[in-house]
Order: sequence, then structure tokens, then C-alpha cells
Amino acid sequence: MISLLEKPLPNSINNLIRAMFTTVLIIILVLASSSQFAISSPFATSPSNMGPEAEALLKWKASLDNHSQFQLSSWVGNIPCQWVGISCNNFSSISHINLIGSALKGTLHTFSFSCLHSLVSLDLSDNLLFGTIPSHLGNLSEQIYLNLLVNHLSGRIPSKLGQLTSLHILDLHENNITGSIPHQLEKLNLLNELSLYSNNLTGSIPVSIGNFRNLFILDLSWNKLSGSIPEELGKLTSLRSLWLNENILTGSIPACIGNLGNLTLLALCENKLSGSICNEIGMLSSLAFLYLHKNNLSGSIPTSIVNLGNLSDLFLNDNKLSGPIPQEIGKLGSLRHLGLYSNNLFGTIPTSIGNLTNLSMLSLSLNNLWGSIPSSIGNMNNLTILELTMTQISGNIPLEIGKLKLLTALQLFTNELNGSISFEFNNLTNLQYLGLDENMLTGYLPRNVCNGGSLRNFTAYDNYFIGSIPISLRNCTSLVRVRLERNQLRGNLSEDFGIYPNLTYIDLSYNHFYGELSQKWGQCQSLQSLKISNNRISGVIPLELGRSTELHILDLSFNHLVGQIPKELGKLTSLFLLHLGDNQLSGSIPSEIGMLSDLQFLILSANNLTGSFPKQILECENLLNLNLSKNKIKGSVPTEIGNIQFIQMLDLSENFLIGKIPPQLGELRSLETLNLSHNELFGSIPATFGEMSSLTNVDISCNCLEGPLPNNKAFSEAPFEALRNNKA
Repeated sequence: MISLLEKPLPNSINNLIRAMFTTVLIIILVLASSSQFAISSPFATSPSNMGPEAEALLKWKASLDNHSQFQLSSWVGNIPCQWVGISCNNFSSISHINLIGSALKGTLHTFSFSCLHSLVSLDLSDNLLFGTIPSHLGNLSEQIYLNLLVNHLSGRIPSKLGQLTSLHILDLHENNITGSIPHQLEKLNLLNELSLYSNNLTGSIPVSIGNFRNLFILDLSWNKLSGSIPEELGKLTSLRSLWLNENILTGSIPACIGNLGNLTLLALCENKLSGSICNEIGMLSSLAFLYLHKNNLSGSIPTSIVNLGNLSDLFLNDNKLSGPIPQEIGKLGSLRHLGLYSNNLFGTIPTSIGNLTNLSMLSLSLNNLWGSIPSSIGNMNNLTILELTMTQISGNIPLEIGKLKLLTALQLFTNELNGSISFEFNNLTNLQYLGLDENMLTGYLPRNVCNGGSLRNFTAYDNYFIGSIPISLRNCTSLVRVRLERNQLRGNLSEDFGIYPNLTYIDLSYNHFYGELSQKWGQCQSLQSLKISNNRISGVIPLELGRSTELHILDLSFNHLVGQIPKELGKLTSLFLLHLGDNQLSGSIPSEIGMLSDLQFLILSANNLTGSFPKQILECENLLNLNLSKNKIKGSVPTEIGNIQFIQMLDLSENFLIGKIPPQLGELRSLETLNLSHNELFGSIPATFGEMSSLTNVDISCNCLEGPLPNNKAFSEAPFEALRNNKA
């Protein structure tokens, strides 16, 4: 199941944590510049002393592409302090380089960093730099801030970066860096932030990571790091944000994680961690965001989690957790997002869950929960997303759900819910996604389901709903996907539906709709799938359907349609399936059907179609299933039948076909099922049939065929009924 809850982790949290020490960093940078004043010679302001720095920058500029050089057009002369992106200290020595998002393209190989003795901050982030990170960057002994994020840098992290012992921030994320994290970085004991995420780093997390005692942010996510989480991580007591998600980490969550008392965010999700969730998690009293989803964690949800009074996000989904949802979960009063779906949790939904009045998103789907939905859920008046799908919950949908007026998504499908929808349900006017399918619900569909005008997806199939389509749906132009099949709905199809510019999929099959197909369906320009089979629709197929040029599937089978198949359907060039079988259609098959080059399923069986076998439909070379049975088609089977090389099922039975079976039919090597019965075919079966290696089912009964059967397993194992009533 793809949950509505799938979303990237909130990287904006890192920005909030950065704000905690940005002021401190500014002070450090100012002090660094000031300290240079104390040791600098008064002659340092002389322009002649600026030569090596300017020369180094101009040499690097010359190595970049033309567009980059244009971006740096101010870089002329010998006074770099006046150049774009360059700042100097009190003695006109370069202290800061800031060229964020300048679309610079080239390498750093020609950049003589060793000339920039006073550089404390280098920010070349969000550019197009490629190649490796030069090791001589490690010579910038005054460096406090180094940011190369969002480039195309490759190769390994130079071990010489471990010489930057004044460094407070090292950010290399979103590059193509490979190899392991060098243990030499352990010397950077002043580091406040280490961000290496979204690279291709491998190997284990070095145990030397425990030396970063001043670290606030550690982000190693979105790499290919393996092995276990080192115990030494528990020494990083200043840590506020720890991101290890989306790696290949194994083993258990170490108990030492409980030492990180200042941690506000812990993301270990999308790894291969196993074992139980350690009780020490409950010691992280500052924790606001806990992401452990998509691992192999087992055991029960530890009750110590209830000690996390500041917790806002708790995602434990997609694990192997078992046991009940603890009643104590209702004590997490700050919780806003709770994802426990895709586990093996069992028992009832605790009534205490109604105490989570700040919750905006709740998903308990894909568990073994039973019992009814607690009425206390109506207390959660900030809830916008509620997912309780694919469990064993039963009983009525509580009327208290009608109090959740902010709901935009309510998913209750694939359960054992019964009873009718309460009147209070009509209060949910902000719904965008409503899933009630695969239950045992009765009564009427909710009347005001689209009163707010924002409903996009509405699914209620496989229930026992009766009555007509809600009036609010008739003008619900926001609709994208509707599935109401297999109910007992009724009403006049031409009156109950309007024009839906955004609709891509609708299935009304297996109901009791009557009336005629409206011309309005042709104005649903985004429509890709229209299924209204097994109803009581009468009248003709409107020509206007040919305007729905995005249609991939058109299924109007098992109705009472009359008249001819409109030639305008030949304009539906994206059509994948056309099923008009079991109606009362007449006339010949329009040749324009042959224009449907993507067509794979053409089923026109059980109608009153006449005329000869249309050669044009054999131009649909991608056909997998062609069924023209139970009509009044005359003439011979055309030799062009050999064009449909991918055909797997061919049924031409119960027509008035005459003549010999063309040998080209035996060239259909992918054909698995062939039915030519109840026609007037004569002559012998072509020898080419012996080479139809995929053929498993054949029926040639009730013709005038004669001669030997082909040397083919389908014929030799065919029952008598499939061969009877032919000539000897």
C-alpha cells in the first residue's frame, strides 16, 4: 500500500537546529577575523601583498567554463576585496569566499588554497563543480566553515581535511562522493555540524565519531553505509539532530542512544536494523521527532516512549512490531503525526488515542487490529489524515467521526465495517480522499461528500450501498478517481453525472444504473479509464466519446446498448482495452478501429454485428486478445491474421465465417487459446498449426473441417467436445 503519509523527512528541522548556533558561529568568525588584526603587520594593507591571493583566484576563474567566467566578470585587477563573493578582514586579506548558487562549472584542482592563509569561510554550495575534492584544502588552518554541498564532486573525502582543526561546519551533502568516512576527521573536535548525506559513501560509521563532542548536527543519511551503529555515538551528548536514515545499517539500536539527552531529532529509518526498540529511547526527554520506520524491528512498542512528552512525530511503520498499541500512548499530548502502519500489531485501538488532540495525522493500517473504531477518536479535532485500512476492525463507523471537520483524507478500506453512514458524516466537507471500499457497508453514500468542492479520490466499491449518486458528486469538478463498482447503486446515468475536467478513472460497473450514456463523457478531457459494465444502460454509444482522446480503457460491456459502433472511437489512439461485448450493437465493425495502434484487448462478443471480417483491425499489431464471437460476421478469415504476432487469445466462434483456415493463422506463435467453433469453415487444418508451441486450448467444433489433426499437444489433448461435428 502506498500511504498518503509517504513524505520526505523534514530537513527544515536541520535549519531550525542550525539557527541555535548560527549566532555563536558569527561571533566565532568575527573573533577569528579580529585575531588576525592583532598579529598582522600594518604593512599588510599594501596592494602588493595581495598578489598571490588575487593570482590564485584568477587562475581558478580561468579554468572554469565561459558562463562561469561571465558570472565572475568583476574578478579583474589586483584588489579581490572588491570582487563578487569575496570578503576581506581588516588587513585586506581574503577571509570569506561566498559563491552560493552561481552556476560555476569546473573543478577545484587549479585552486591554490594554500595562498589563502586568512580564509575562515569557504562556501561554493549549489554549483556545478565536479572532480575530486583537492587534498590541499586541508592547508587552510584558519578554516571555520567549509560548504561544498549540492555539486557534482566525486572521489573520496580527503583525509587531510582532518587538519582543519578550527572547523565548526563541514557540509559536503548531495554530491557523488564515494569511499569510507576517513578516521582522520576525528581531530575535528570543534565541529558543530557534519553533513555528508546524499552521497555514495560506503563502509561503517567510524568509531572515532565519538570524538565530536561539540557536534550539534550529524547527518550521514542517504548513503550506503553498513555495519552497526557504534556505541561511541552515545558520547555525543551535545547532539541535537542525528540522521542515519536510508543506509544499509544492521544490528540493533544501541542502548547508548539514551545518553543523547539533548537530541530533538532521531532518524534511523530505512535501514536493516533489527531487534527490539530499546527502552532507553524513553530517556530522550527533548526528542520531538522519532523516525524508525522501514526497518526489521520486532517486539512490542516500549511503554517508555510515553516519557517523550515533547514528541511531535512518531513513525514506527513498516517494521515487524507486534503486541498491542499501549494505552499509555494517549499521554503523548504533543504528538502531531503517528505512523504505526505495516506492522504485526494486534488487539483493539486504545480509547486513550482520543487524548491526542493535537494529532493531525494517524495511520494504523496494515495491522491485525480488531474491534470497533473507538468513539473517542472524535476528540481529535485537529486530525487531517486518518488511515485505518486493511485491518480486521468491525462494527459501525462511529458518528463521532463527523466531528473531525478538518479531515482531508479518510481511508477505511478493506476492513469488516458494517452498518450505514451516519448523518454526521456530512460535516466532512474538506475531504480530498475518501476510501470506504471492501467493507460490508449498507445504506446510502454520504450525501455531502463533495460539498466542499475539494474531493479528488472517492472509492466505495465492494459494499452494499444502495440509492442514487449523491447530488454533491454531480458538479464535483475536483474529482480525479472514482470507484463505486460492485454495489447496488441505481439511478439515471445521463442525469447523475456531470463534466469532470480532472477525472482520470471512473468505475461504475456491477450496479443497477439505467438510462443512456451522456455526451458529457466526451468533455472529460483527462479521462483515461471509463468502466460502466454490467448495468442496464441503453441507447447508443455517443459519438462525443471520440473526444476523450486520453482514454486507455473503455468498458461498456454487459449492458443494453444498441446502434452501431461509432467510427469516432478510432480517434482514441491511446486505447489499450475496448470492451463492448454482451450488448445489442449492430452494423459492421468500423474500419477506423484499425487506427488504434496501442490496442491490446478488443472484445466485441455477443452482439449483433454483421458484415465481413474487418481486415483493418488486424493492423492493431499489439493485440493480445481479440474476441468477435457470438455475432453474425460473414466471409472468410483474412490472410492478414498473421499480422497480429503477439496475440494470445483469439475467439471467432459462433459467427458465419466460411472458407478455409488460412495457414498464416499457424504463424501466431504466441497464441494460447483459439476458438473457431460454430462457423462454416471447411478444408483441412493447415500444417503450420503443428508449430504453434504456445497453444494450449483449442476448439474447432461444429464446422466442416476434415483431414488429420496437426501434430500439436493442444489438439492431441483436446476433449471430444472441442473437435466434434466436423467431417471425418
